[in-house]
Amino acid sequence: MTSAATAFFDALDETAQAKLSFKFEGEDRKGWHFIPKDRPGLPIGELSPAQYDLAFALLHTALSHRGLETSKQIMDLESVLREMENGNPKRDPTKYNFYFFGKPSNEQPWGWRIEGHHLSINVTIAGGEVLSTTPTFLGASPAEIRFGDRIGFRALALQEDLGRKLVKNLSVKQKESAIFSETAPQDIINGPEKLAAQLKPLGIAASDMTTAQQTMLTELIDSYLDNFRPELCEADRKKIEAGGFENIHFAWAGFIQPKKPHYYRVQGPTFIFEYDNTQNQANHVHTIWRDTENDFGVNLLKLHYEKVPHPSALPATSEN
Repeated sequence: MTSAATAFFDALDETAQAKLSFKFEGEDRKGWHFIPKDRPGLPIGELSPAQYDLAFALLHTALSHRGLETSKQIMDLESVLREMENGNPKRDPTKYNFYFFGKPSNEQPWGWRIEGHHLSINVTIAGGEVLSTTPTFLGASPAEIRFGDRIGFRALALQEDLGRKLVKNLSVKQKESAIFSETAPQDIINGPEKLAAQLKPLGIAASDMTTAQQTMLTELIDSYLDNFRPELCEADRKKIEAGGFENIHFAWAGFIQPKKPHYYRVQGPTFIFEYDNTQNQANHVHTIWRDTENDFGVNLLKLHYEKVPHPSALPATSEN
């Protein structure tokens, strides 16, 4: 990852390097969002084909093949929205920006992000190890393309289908526990500009599920983790297991049938996944994965600083 980041950075001119570079310990690193807006950073639309390949080679050091393809599909949905909205210029698949926080290094902490409409992937590294890949936000609008040559395509189909499969396979009594509201929240709760919060455990505990249902719950969890390369998500999987699989809760709100507003969340002692599909006549998905102990690597960074003292704050690589 450090090598890929360095190769990308070195391929840029000074102006592009300045756009890309931010302080590691500044506010920008935690200032993520997913709405379509003008944002700082280096847009992929300003990259040459060779620079673009290097940028996405960096992204592939974090994401699995499936995660990389899903991210590209989310970006490409901007073209679909532009067509749906009569050429709306704010719907632009090139307005996805890269950020470096600190300088890529195998010694000093640093981080990077790619972000734009419905996509925010945040990676923190220190001591040559990835400390965190959260928050991770993936969204899709439209959730299902309902016209043209790509009719029926769904970028986040797996997360929707596995969640619905689990709730539909619950018994009547289990549904009474799992479905906490007939109305789905209007959006995810652990969104941007908030610290990752461990919400009140609602729904049904894994300990109250059958073996088959627990397998479905594991598949649902994996649909989020497996967007990242195995060597990265394995640490998160072990952390989830260490918190006790029996302590994981699955909660649903809204309609069970497709194309109706619905929401679910999966949470354990250290993590939470949320899925919301309520906007635009239930054709607009938001998902979030947050680590309630280690978003942006905060806890593991603290341990790193204790082991490897740094005499002062890390220098900025630009004035951004």
